[in-house]
Amino acid sequence: MLTKKDQVWNYNSDIDLQHAASGVDKKILAYTDELMCVENRFKKGAVGALHSHPHTQITYVVSGVFEFEIAGEKKIVMAGDSMLKKDGVIHGCVCLEDGVLLDIFSPMREDFI
Repeated sequence: MLTKKDQVWNYNSDIDLQHAASGVDKKILAYTDELMCVENRFKKGAVGALHSHPHTQITYVVSGVFEFEIAGEKKIVMAGDSMLKKDGVIHGCVCLEDGVLLDIFSPMREDFI
């Protein structure tokens, strides 16, 4: 199943994986008009292409190792690390070890629905 807007109870095991890019699948865990939580599962070598959007985004590294580029600066991040990407900033990543990223967007990403 796909998560519905304003759905209160969202069990990960019930939410369908959606293909996002080569080596990347996502689950929209919960969302309102103002906020969205998305789980992204990356395979080693998968790329989150450089992009920007009009949403503020916080990314939390649940597992794995990633090289992130944010506003032209590259850093290696791993489980427990987090990054803030304000609206309009160019960012992307390369997965160095299989991993999971948890993204929080404000407002929600209408293009994900």
